Amino acid sequence: MSSTPLSSAPCPCGDGQSYDQCCQPLHQGQPATHAGRLMRSRYSAYVLGLIDYLVDTTLPAQRPQLDRAAMAQWSRDSQWLGLQVMQEDVNSGTAQRTQVTFAARWADPDGSEQRHLECSDFCRLGERWYFIDPNHPLSAGRNDPCPCGSGRKFKQCCRY
Repeated sequence: MSSTPLSSAPCPCGDGQSYDQCCQPLHQGQPATHAGRLMRSRYSAYVLGLIDYLVDTTLPAQRPQLDRAAMAQWSRDSQWLGLQVMQEDVNSGTAQRTQVTFAARWADPDGSEQRHLECSDFCRLGERWYFIDPNHPLSAGRNDPCPCGSGRKFKQCCRY
């Protein structure tokens, strides 16, 4: 696992703030104010090897499907080159569901540079935002209770 940067060092998410003013409070348990902030903190968690944080910020219904060992290996073996958030709903502070479009760049152990472009879905349960992992689709009928546990119908919640 990578070591946590000094608090005054620039945050790995590239937001222009120091780590202690940006992603560190979220990594220590403070809820993200909007989905874009959660997205940035998740990128920083990959850079820093904070796998528990990545699991904890994934939709609870999807956590059992996550491959922690693979996440840790990718985090550890990659040279993280930067994050660009291209679009986010700045009004997501009042929404229950939103999307964030981003591009993450890294170099594999062989030195080949990679770029991943994704439009990620996020939902809010209570005061916390969660990442909906597209690699582990939620299965429920339109009118079934949402697997996230919100109490709403799937079609009105995490269906994507």
